[in-house]
Amino acid sequence: MAVLVIVLKILWSLSAAGIIVSVLLHSAKGDGVAAIGGQAQLFSSQKSAEKNLDRFSWGAVAIFLILSAVLSSNILTKLPGA
Repeated sequence: MAVLVIVLKILWSLSAAGIIVSVLLHSAKGDGVAAIGGQAQLFSSQKSAEKNLDRFSWGAVAIFLILSAVLSSNILTKLPGA
Protein backbone atom coordinates (compact mmCIF):
# COMPACT_ATOMS: atom_id res chain seq x y z
CA MET A 1 0.00 0.00 0.00
CA ALA A 2 2.91 2.34 0.69
CA VAL A 3 4.04 1.98 -2.91
CA LEU A 4 0.62 3.15 -4.14
CA VAL A 5 0.77 6.22 -1.91
CA ILE A 6 4.26 7.06 -3.19
CA VAL A 7 3.14 6.71 -6.82
CA LEU A 8 0.11 8.91 -6.19
CA LYS A 9 2.27 11.55 -4.50
CA ILE A 10 4.63 11.55 -7.48
CA LEU A 11 1.69 11.99 -9.87
CA TRP A 12 0.32 14.74 -7.60
CA SER A 13 3.66 16.57 -7.71
CA LEU A 14 3.93 16.20 -11.48
CA SER A 15 0.43 17.57 -11.96
CA ALA A 16 1.30 20.56 -9.74
CA ALA A 17 4.40 21.22 -11.83
CA GLY A 18 2.31 20.85 -14.99
CA ILE A 19 -0.14 23.45 -13.72
CA ILE A 20 2.66 25.88 -12.96
CA VAL A 21 4.30 25.44 -16.36
CA SER A 22 1.05 25.66 -18.30
CA VAL A 23 -0.06 28.80 -16.46
CA LEU A 24 3.29 30.42 -17.14
CA LEU A 25 2.97 29.60 -20.84
CA HIS A 26 -0.38 31.38 -21.01
CA SER A 27 -0.26 35.05 -21.86
CA ALA A 28 -2.31 37.61 -19.98
CA LYS A 29 -3.22 39.28 -23.28
CA GLY A 30 -4.60 36.11 -24.82
CA ASP A 31 -1.61 35.46 -27.09
CA GLY A 32 -0.12 32.66 -25.00
CA VAL A 33 1.90 30.09 -26.89
CA ALA A 34 1.06 31.78 -30.18
CA ALA A 35 3.15 34.81 -29.18
CA ILE A 36 6.30 32.71 -28.92
CA GLY A 37 6.55 32.54 -32.71
CA GLY A 38 6.10 36.28 -33.08
CA GLN A 39 2.94 36.02 -35.19
CA ALA A 40 0.07 36.19 -32.73
CA GLN A 41 -2.81 34.82 -34.81
CA LEU A 42 -1.51 34.41 -38.33
CA PHE A 43 -1.85 30.65 -38.43
CA SER A 44 -4.68 28.50 -37.12
CA SER A 45 -2.19 25.98 -35.69
CA GLN A 46 -1.21 28.55 -33.08
CA LYS A 47 -4.84 28.80 -31.99
CA SER A 48 -4.96 25.05 -31.71
CA ALA A 49 -1.76 25.13 -29.65
CA GLU A 50 -3.48 27.51 -27.24
CA LYS A 51 -6.54 25.25 -27.13
CA ASN A 52 -4.36 22.23 -26.40
CA LEU A 53 -2.59 24.17 -23.66
CA ASP A 54 -6.00 25.00 -22.15
CA ARG A 55 -6.96 21.32 -22.23
CA PHE A 56 -3.69 20.32 -20.62
CA SER A 57 -4.13 22.95 -17.92
CA TRP A 58 -7.65 21.84 -17.04
CA GLY A 59 -6.63 18.18 -17.11
CA ALA A 60 -3.72 18.85 -14.75
CA VAL A 61 -6.02 20.79 -12.42
CA ALA A 62 -8.55 17.94 -12.40
CA ILE A 63 -5.86 15.36 -11.65
CA PHE A 64 -4.39 17.59 -8.93
CA LEU A 65 -7.76 18.09 -7.23
CA ILE A 66 -8.73 14.42 -7.38
CA LEU A 67 -5.37 13.29 -6.02
CA SER A 68 -5.52 15.97 -3.32
CA ALA A 69 -8.87 14.59 -2.16
CA VAL A 70 -7.67 10.98 -2.28
CA LEU A 71 -4.37 11.63 -0.52
CA SER A 72 -5.91 13.80 2.20
CA SER A 73 -8.61 11.25 3.04
CA ASN A 74 -7.94 8.02 4.84
CA ILE A 75 -9.45 5.94 2.09
CA LEU A 76 -6.12 4.32 1.16
CA THR A 77 -5.56 3.03 4.68
CA LYS A 78 -9.05 1.48 4.80
CA LEU A 79 -8.58 -0.69 1.72
CA PRO A 80 -8.26 -4.44 2.26
CA GLY A 81 -4.68 -5.50 2.67
CA ALA A 82 -3.54 -2.16 4.07
